Amino acid sequence: MEIKSATLGLNSKFKIGVLTSSRADFGIYYPLVKKLVNHSLFDMEIIAFGTHLDQNYGYTIDEIHSYGFEVKHQIKTLTLNKNPNETSKSIGDTILKFSEFWKTNEFDLIFCLGDRYEMFAAVSASLTFGVNIAHIHAGETTLGAIDNVFRHCISLMSKYLFVSTEKYKNRAIELNNNPDLVFNVGALSVDNLENLKYYSIEEFNDKFNIDLNKPTILSTFHPETISLSKNSQYIDELIMSFNELKESYQIVITMPNSDTMGDMIRNKLIDFAKGLDEVKLVESFGMKGYLSCMKHCSFLLGNSSSGFVEASYFPKKVINLGQRQSGRIITENILNIPIEKNSIIETVSKIEKTVVVANENIYKKGNTADNIIDIISNLKLTK
Repeated sequence: MEIKSATLGLNSKFKIGVLTSSRADFGIYYPLVKKLVNHSLFDMEIIAFGTHLDQNYGYTIDEIHSYGFEVKHQIKTLTLNKNPNETSKSIGDTILKFSEFWKTNEFDLIFCLGDRYEMFAAVSASLTFGVNIAHIHAGETTLGAIDNVFRHCISLMSKYLFVSTEKYKNRAIELNNNPDLVFNVGALSVDNLENLKYYSIEEFNDKFNIDLNKPTILSTFHPETISLSKNSQYIDELIMSFNELKESYQIVITMPNSDTMGDMIRNKLIDFAKGLDEVKLVESFGMKGYLSCMKHCSFLLGNSSSGFVEASYFPKKVINLGQRQSGRIITENILNIPIEKNSIIETVSKIEKTVVVANENIYKKGNTADNIIDIISNLKLTK
């Protein structure tokens, strides 16, 4: 294999790819993509697939375009998720599509992010082609989701690991046994949170027709993909709690991603919300809309990873349900409880009487996107 002996960026532009499969990862990527696209050392190309290209999930590739970014590569992949068989088919389809993609497209470095099965499939297909992969948000743990396995597999297939805390750095080093290729850069989301011009309550209402002057719960609930048989019970318990909480709160629900049994949860939420003015279902706010809603809401209720990194920044109180995010660092603004109606109602009553704690900033290193770019500018890449 040919070895590029020149340090990255010294002699010519290097071709950088960014894999993005959903609204969740692109919102995190945004500050890095914004800097890469304008950088003199790199040619950056976005590779969009998964739910970005699915009308059922809001066709969120439109959000990427709305920021002025070209999406050069659009790979239509299956997003089936009603049961494990469908999810496996989606993984297989993504691997097949990306095997063709990597065969005809070469990059000096590919960024991937997180722990989604779609991302795992795209990276898996790259392995036999010797693609240099840089994994963002490596080393984290989510014991209640099969995504935990996908994340660590992605790390094992990646050459460079970027992590958000020292604890996660130590875990990542356990995986790759190469501390020189693991970098604690903090969380990219903090760049967004510090630089974003949030919607005011009035602007938010004008855009989404949701009045955040009202006491508001922001909720996102994904299936626990380790305990599939219990998900129907879990969403029923959550909906029963919503049915009581709507007497005191407006409930804003962002719909689940494409996970196994995600459609079951989606359909139950749709049935519940019919005819209820107090319950707002949103397919995708986009990054700015979602973070603005978080900023102005009363508290978060659900099991989204955004209840950890992003919510700790404001800080915003979080009721984290069940085991999906088990293993993540727990900051003082988070309360972990089982997915039971009575426990949810009691905990809401409890947090209504508590004062929001100070911002711990455990994910902040400062200028994360710049730090990542500085690191990759001094890497020696091999093909």
